[in-house]
Amino acid sequence: MVEMEVLVLNHWGYCISLVLNKIVIFAIVINYNIHSLSNGLTLIHHLDSSTNLCVTNLLYNVGARDENENKTGFAHLFEHLMFGGSVNIPSFDTPLQLASGENNAFTNNDITNYYITLPSENIETALWLESDRMLRLDFSEKSLSTQKGVVIEEFKQRYLNQPYGDAWLHLRPLAYTKHPYRWATIGKEISHVENAELSDVIRFFETYYNPSNAILCLAGNISFEKAIELTEKWFGDIPAGQKNSNLYPAEPRQMERREETIEADVPQKSIYIAFHMVNRVHPLYYAFDLLSDILSRSESSRFTKILVKERGLFNNVEAYVTGDINAGLFVVEGKLTKDTSFEAAELEILKILEQMVEEGLVDSELEKVKNKALTSNLFGKTSVLNKAMSLCYGYNIGHVNLINDESSIIKAITTSDIETICKDYLLNGNHSVLKYQPKI
Repeated sequence: MVEMEVLVLNHWGYCISLVLNKIVIFAIVINYNIHSLSNGLTLIHHLDSSTNLCVTNLLYNVGARDENENKTGFAHLFEHLMFGGSVNIPSFDTPLQLASGENNAFTNNDITNYYITLPSENIETALWLESDRMLRLDFSEKSLSTQKGVVIEEFKQRYLNQPYGDAWLHLRPLAYTKHPYRWATIGKEISHVENAELSDVIRFFETYYNPSNAILCLAGNISFEKAIELTEKWFGDIPAGQKNSNLYPAEPRQMERREETIEADVPQKSIYIAFHMVNRVHPLYYAFDLLSDILSRSESSRFTKILVKERGLFNNVEAYVTGDINAGLFVVEGKLTKDTSFEAAELEILKILEQMVEEGLVDSELEKVKNKALTSNLFGKTSVLNKAMSLCYGYNIGHVNLINDESSIIKAITTSDIETICKDYLLNGNHSVLKYQPKI
């Protein structure tokens, strides 16, 4: 019998191969162009003529790791300040709404990212808005006071006034002793934002929010020539500024287990175990990511099957990576059942990791999570906004073609890689344990 292969081009531009009832997905290459302005701004262009939309994604190479340890929370504060109006445009949202656009932003420990989606014929509205606030925000005591109030309220609601909300305020300084990952994006404490002065804010802006420290992606129904023309028009005369050197104190290798216990108003005991892992561009980064899926992504994953269903030690348990650019964390987090001790919970988690080293990993177990990761990767590329974000992020970490290379990197991970990271990173005292004990 001759094996027949049928190739179908779907409406996203991907080939789906049907072979003996198996689905093999071949992603086409995401094409892009790069142009550098004389002031240091990097423009990445991606043409997607299947949509009538256009996206601007502007990534600033600044995050919480770039803050003064005594003045934290500034990168996140700026995420809010950047919507407070610029010198020439008092209201950022009004002209964007008139152009049928949407916008948002996010900040983490590594970057700050702003994005706008609107009809392609209105793309200049987005470029006008972004360029004007890059040139100069409308700094005032009133604007600063307003946005400080918003951030402080967010700090209280999300981190202080809900169960387990302050976990990362404790876990980061427990896991890190030198690297500025030791504080959360929101900041170490409310007082740092409360005491922020206008001169501090202006200095932070002038240091990091400039063309040399930014990556702009224009993606959607726009030609490369038009993208260059409009980017030069709106950003070309902004002074260059300095590029972030991204130099940070190296975190010493953790040689022994650390622990902290918090007694709090929480409904049940909870445990967080943070292991140091590799950085974002390390060849084994995706091994950690796939391992987290093997352990907790589905009902048949090891943690769920053994610790929740079979042994009843946890109500739920999950594993995940922080995804930081510098060496990040592999975290196991779980809510314990009433009769489970913290000692037993930690011991059983480590036993499962030891078992993966001693007995090895079944190929089918790895292939299952690989297929899910590849499918997720594929469908992530159906969004023009996701493509714009991925191109900016890849360029920022020195791997602009990651959007095209990621699938092959995932496919190349072996069971041996999984066993290696368990042995070398997860079983040698390289972890910190945070425990939440309910108040009686």
